Amino acid sequence: MNTPRVLIAGLRGGSGKTLCSTGCVAALARRGLCVQPYKKGPDYIDAAWLGRAAGRPCYNLDTFMTGEDRISRSFASRVSDADIALIEGNRGLFDGMDTDGSHSTAKLAALLESPVVITVDCTKSTRTVAAFVKGCIDFDPDINIAGIILNRVAGIRHQKVVTSSIEKYCGVPVLGAIPKLKFLPFPERHMGLVPPQEHSLLEDAINQTADVIEQCVDLDVLIDIANRAAPLPAWVQGHILTESSRTAAPVIGVVRDSAFQFYYPENIEELAARGARIVETSPLKEERLPEVDALYIGGGFPETHARQLASNAGYRRSVRDAVEDGLPVYAECGGAMFLGKEIVVDGTAYPMAGVFRATFGMDKKPQRHGYTILETQKRNPFFKMGTVFRGHEFHYSKIIGWDGNEPPMAFRVKRGYGMNGRHDGLCYMNTVALYTHVHALGVDEWAEFFVNSAKNSAAGRMMDNRTVHAAKSS
Repeated sequence: MNTPRVLIAGLRGGSGKTLCSTGCVAALARRGLCVQPYKKGPDYIDAAWLGRAAGRPCYNLDTFMTGEDRISRSFASRVSDADIALIEGNRGLFDGMDTDGSHSTAKLAALLESPVVITVDCTKSTRTVAAFVKGCIDFDPDINIAGIILNRVAGIRHQKVVTSSIEKYCGVPVLGAIPKLKFLPFPERHMGLVPPQEHSLLEDAINQTADVIEQCVDLDVLIDIANRAAPLPAWVQGHILTESSRTAAPVIGVVRDSAFQFYYPENIEELAARGARIVETSPLKEERLPEVDALYIGGGFPETHARQLASNAGYRRSVRDAVEDGLPVYAECGGAMFLGKEIVVDGTAYPMAGVFRATFGMDKKPQRHGYTILETQKRNPFFKMGTVFRGHEFHYSKIIGWDGNEPPMAFRVKRGYGMNGRHDGLCYMNTVALYTHVHALGVDEWAEFFVNSAKNSAAGRMMDNRTVHAAKSS
């Protein structure tokens, strides 16, 4: 299977990988190429920008949450109809969870046998940039560092000195040089970039990045590097997601809008592949929750939309009533905040759905950021007792008050912080709300249990409707 592919990495976080990656995807798409984007590491926002630039979903590649075998097979299946795959790394190329670089971008590049192009921030450096690049090449000779893109170059002379130094001492081509930009196409916020769902000039931002890449980077060389990637090993091929019959499919509602936008596409696809019909809904646009058999509320930024969410009392009430009626509801991070009593933003308390008696408040600093490992300790519709699973958390919010005593939670934290340092997962009726985000390819039972819960909910509602109908008939 010949799969043209390239991985864009950096020497550190904030070196310009997302600008370069998104611009390359958009510029390649302008040429008429079908580009399949991927994002290494637990990330929703960068992936959303890459997906918008490509015009197709950006998938996540994270060896910690999903394992190497599933990443390889998922990669192979989703790139099969594309002309080229572009993977954006995270952090520095060799940065992992330990001194061996476990779960680093370099490990992913080796796993997929992908050539690597490094984006290098050249601020206040010339020949030293070559030393960094040379160090990366020598650090792990098994990593195919095939090219360099210079970023934040001060001028022509600066560019020439850095380029000639790299090509003399490192033996790899410099594909181009991006100057210090006077504009910022992707404005930043506390969790990184502002999501595209909230960007007022979305297409302009993507077009600007494409313009920068077309003017500054030799795309022909980039394509040539991707085309020279070795064929994918046979063992990673053939994992194609197939959808089961949609006959009498249970309906799973997915709350998706600018307030709730953090979903791995694989999670939604796994629910559909196991027989669910996905229906999107939004408390920013609708007066009440539509009729569904289960509900999935992902993460996002409910705090930036707190006033709008609070003003839609009908939708909030319909969610609370559905929970009381036994609807299976799974909520992550921002979704958990929506199910709480209220969110406090800048001293103002905004009422939320009120399923849980927790008040969430925002902090200026991240409360927790990193991978998590949880163990199920309370019965719930989505994980069986004793299950240990992996995920990640990244939130500026925290629980600042309870209306009553803190309730027992569904999961014990083995790594990470969760909601109180020991536990995660508020649990009530058939509803679970936690700070941890999961990836469906890393947690086998999650999608299966989710869809089965929806099926049971649908069957129960059908039985109730028959009972009501029989009572009316009699």
